[in-house]
Amino acid sequence: MILVQANDIRKSYGTDVILDGVSIVVQDRERVGLIGPNGAGKSTFLKVIAGEISSDSGTIHMSKETTVGYLAQTSQIHSEQTIWNEMITVFADVYRIEAKMRELEVLMADPAYYEDEVKYGQLTDQYARLQQEFTDQNGYAAEAKVRGILHGLDFPEAMHGRLVNSLSGGQKTRLQLGKLLITQPDLLILDEPTNYLDIKTLTWLEDYLKSYPGALLMVSHDRYFLDSLINVIYEMERGRTKRWKGNYSDFLEQKAADLEQQMKRFDQQQSEIAKLEDFVRRNIARATTTKRAQSRRKMLDKIDRIDRPTLSQEQAHFSFNIDKQSGNEVLVVDDVSLGYADKVLSHDLNLNVFRGERIALIGPNGIGKTTLLKAINNRLKPLHGRIKLGTNVSLGYYTQEQEDLTPGKSVLNEVWDTYRNLEQTRVRTVLGNFLFSGDDVTKPIAALSGGEKSRVALAKLMLLNANFLILDEPTNHLDLLSKEVLENALDDYPGTLLFISHDRYFVNRLATRVVELSEDGITSYLGNYDDYVEKKAELEAERKEREEAAAGKKQQQQEAPLDDYQLRRQQEKEQKRLAKKRLERLAKVEARIAELEEQTAQLEADLCLPEVFNDHVVAAEKNAALEAAQTELEALMEEWAELESE
Repeated sequence: MILVQANDIRKSYGTDVILDGVSIVVQDRERVGLIGPNGAGKSTFLKVIAGEISSDSGTIHMSKETTVGYLAQTSQIHSEQTIWNEMITVFADVYRIEAKMRELEVLMADPAYYEDEVKYGQLTDQYARLQQEFTDQNGYAAEAKVRGILHGLDFPEAMHGRLVNSLSGGQKTRLQLGKLLITQPDLLILDEPTNYLDIKTLTWLEDYLKSYPGALLMVSHDRYFLDSLINVIYEMERGRTKRWKGNYSDFLEQKAADLEQQMKRFDQQQSEIAKLEDFVRRNIARATTTKRAQSRRKMLDKIDRIDRPTLSQEQAHFSFNIDKQSGNEVLVVDDVSLGYADKVLSHDLNLNVFRGERIALIGPNGIGKTTLLKAINNRLKPLHGRIKLGTNVSLGYYTQEQEDLTPGKSVLNEVWDTYRNLEQTRVRTVLGNFLFSGDDVTKPIAALSGGEKSRVALAKLMLLNANFLILDEPTNHLDLLSKEVLENALDDYPGTLLFISHDRYFVNRLATRVVELSEDGITSYLGNYDDYVEKKAELEAERKEREEAAAGKKQQQQEAPLDDYQLRRQQEKEQKRLAKKRLERLAKVEARIAELEEQTAQLEADLCLPEVFNDHVVAAEKNAALEAAQTELEALMEEWAELESE
């Protein structure tokens, strides 16, 4: 069943055309992702569908029975109520039914009614109808549902009594999202719902939406999210849309194949046209062939010419390089506590970062991730402990809100004032690589969008040539194509990375180690995000197994004491389990050691090649990769020795 159908929607602001014939169809229970570059009109289109603004022309068909819920990027609740009371307003009708049921219960207990068979029968019939209605509207599960959604959206029970107006902007947006999830409209429209969510909350939302009973229409730049949830993609480009079946990864494959076919058809037609034009040119003046040439000319006039396909949208292109190499030890965080005079965010933080590592720093919102990055960059002092940079380390710091940019400066002066030794043509060339051309460079920073500010900050960072980049949510405000460009640039970066990101795809592609920050310290997990999830699942399974074993042992002790034979059997079983676990880990470690030994041997061989050692850039990259592999190899050899000795 079609829930909404938009046909040929057009919208302009003055001479600026935003939507130029956009069409879309959303079926019941479909999961639709709307993608496209920043400025393509995605948010405007969602507002039109949701009835927030009107279009200049076009039609939207939606049945009267279809309920719609809309979460804008900046949706916020303004309320004098507590979080709990604001959430349960969703069940106002349910509570009215419950209140009426309580009134009837009082009357039914009154002798004046229960002794009158007719009146009592009328009351019980009415009560039965209300009770059924209360059940149909999930009245008995209402409070449990509210608690579950508040918990999933990172509102612990201790916060339920807080006033809504005391919350941050991000918390108010999350609360608005919670109310929509409880309401469960037939069509849930979400504009960047993953903003303001940490990885834990994002994962919860993803799992919740997988079983959502209605249809979803959402804009998101989170590829992991799109791949997990979406089954239809609408690509918005140049004011129009095109429908693709499948998730985001499916879309990329289909679009690449489609562009390849378009290019083949274009090339074939161009070849045919060239042959006809050549025949006309050679034969039009000859009396014996002029008629055939004229015939070919008519054929040329009748050809419906195919436009050359656009292989890619305009996108920034840049790379990060270093002026010099750092020492092997890049950063030491020693017994650090973070926070402010009235509140400690986290303590007992210990972290060593080595050259060539790519470390993703994750943890719940408010735990102190950004505070740690500021402390490393000497922008605030830790409450306790020591932070030390290694030899020849040069820092490049990308802040989450681009607070290092000066609102009153132009784009050109913002960059040029930082690098006065560069010629203006060089600065303009760099800005051109980041899609600032012509009069764009004279725009004031204050007038830029979030994505444009991000590109200015990245341009300044690129020119720094630092060997240790510290990035705080670098993918915020970037569209999908810009994220891919940034990933490619960082993937080729020869220095060391430490970054915060809730973009799981970004973490998955770049991280060689995931560092989880909690109140009580730091836990490191080798590998990328998928490796981190797998290891966390293993640890959780082991924890449950230990708890179950302890509970079983306690129950056995309560029921009857174990004899020596039973005790020995139980001990043998536990020893076998531990031995199996050790052997499994040993096998993984040995396999990785073999990979690293092969990798280091290849890198050492490469460094002996003339074409490598004569190219200092390639040699430096190979050497950095060799040292990173050797560092990981040393750690694994120590672990192997411990496992062998057990």
